[in-house]
Amino acid sequence: MPEDISVVGFDDSALMTCTEPPLIMVPQPIEELGRAAVTLLVNQIEGATVTADELLFEPELVVRGSTGPRFART
Repeated sequence: MPEDISVVGFDDSALMTCTEPPLIMVPQPIEELGRAAVTLLVNQIEGATVTADELLFEPELVVRGSTGPRFART
């Protein structure tokens, strides 16, 4: 049954509020990603040591209406 499941998407869009039900999303932090990329590029251009480390960004969950009921664990 549709009411028994939850649907979650990735890479939020303004259109997701227009769906029925509105979809729960995990958006990408575009501004943070861009800022980090520019900082790494500027550092590299200026001759600073740039490591190949992973960049981790804190995810955000935008809760909307596409959540089914919570199941009780037995």
